[in-house]
Amino acid sequence: MRPDHAAIIGMVEPGAQVLDLGCGKGELLAVLVKERGVKAQGIELREESIYECVEKGLTVLHGDIEGGLGEFPDKSFDYVILNQSMQETRNVEFVLKEALRVGKNAIVGFPNMCHWRARLDVVFRGRTPVSRALPYRWHNTPNMHFLSLLDFEDFCREKGVTVLDRRGLTAQGPARFWPNLLAESAVYKIAPAPSCCL
Repeated sequence: MRPDHAAIIGMVEPGAQVLDLGCGKGELLAVLVKERGVKAQGIELREESIYECVEKGLTVLHGDIEGGLGEFPDKSFDYVILNQSMQETRNVEFVLKEALRVGKNAIVGFPNMCHWRARLDVVFRGRTPVSRALPYRWHNTPNMHFLSLLDFEDFCREKGVTVLDRRGLTAQGPARFWPNLLAESAVYKIAPAPSCCL
């Protein structure tokens, strides 16, 4: 199982209501349904991915999360998941605001641009990094925002978002020490603080 999927599964309570934004082919949602018995729904833009979700028995809406989640009332889900999709959105702040509006909590996963191998690629090779967590070249990457764990935590502090849990991840498991340097990717469980200004 992918480390980010394992981390997310560990953050979601059994039977929870889950909305996965940019759910892709539904691998994570299918495991959440099987392992945690969640009531799952997804939103995906690519039609071929939606067909694969439907083949897995998942409920997935065709839509662009950049347009908002107006069809969902406030706090209608226990968790809204943005795994490997937040950094691909044009307006991160708006997408996170919508996720925290319709979800009691949000779970956000993203590749860590400040992983030590990425730093070495930039310093010694003079090239944009390519790794397991960042498998694309500069010209075909879907990522629009390149961030680190510290960048995301600064953003949360500035916007009044509470970090409930953080997992720095490597292919071998958790990065227990210096996650901003050693983690290839990260998963955060967040919630709006009472004074959240997103």
